[in-house]
Amino acid sequence: MELLLFIVLGFCAEMIDGTAGMAYGVSSNTFLRSAGVPSAVSSACVHAAEMFTTLASGISHWRMGNVDKKLLKMLLVAGIPGGILGAWLLSSFESTTLDIIIDVYLIIMGVTIFIKGLRMAHTQRDFGAYAYPLGFVGGFTDALGGGGWGPVVTSTLLASDHEPRVSIGTVNTAEFFVTIAETTTFVVMLESFTQYLPVVAGLIIGGVVAAPLAARLCKVVPVRATRLFVGVLVVALNTYKLVFALGVI
Repeated sequence: MELLLFIVLGFCAEMIDGTAGMAYGVSSNTFLRSAGVPSAVSSACVHAAEMFTTLASGISHWRMGNVDKKLLKMLLVAGIPGGILGAWLLSSFESTTLDIIIDVYLIIMGVTIFIKGLRMAHTQRDFGAYAYPLGFVGGFTDALGGGGWGPVVTSTLLASDHEPRVSIGTVNTAEFFVTIAETTTFVVMLESFTQYLPVVAGLIIGGVVAAPLAARLCKVVPVRATRLFVGVLVVALNTYKLVFALGVI
């Protein structure tokens, strides 16, 4: 019964992530932590599962023509070392302060995306050198917070008027390689990881089934609808996390 529950969770999380370019780690990690799984172990489980779900998602987006090779290279160069550093730090200690800072930033990004969706700006910018620091921060926060690659990187790209389909597809594809680096670091640092393998298995099964469906949906959903949905999703998830981190609930 527990395996089925994790399969459903993995399916729902990947449908959101593959369509909106974010929230697989955020939603999965939130559930695991609420179930009492330690933050470092929870992040390790999510990223171990993401090695398979992001591979399936990346292949699907590549076949759909949703990947920009220039952006992909820039995100990988900076995202991999950022992910390794974040995984190493989380395995050593936890930081509530960093979680709060990330939540506030993402809420601002969510509001910005939603406003741009209402205005429906048509300007499409080229992917500049800022993708390097963006990739590093995305990888770092993703490992340290148990999720954040999509919310940080995709939110910033969409808030900067980049095409949603290409931004989402490229970010999801890059996430596969960043996730491998993070998971390897977690496995080396953590001794209790193996006892949570059933959790990983459920997340993998559900995510792999959902990946091709989500990639196709990403290609056909209108730009306005994508931006509005992503904006609301980012604000809602991170407002909840912020309130929880501040001890209000």
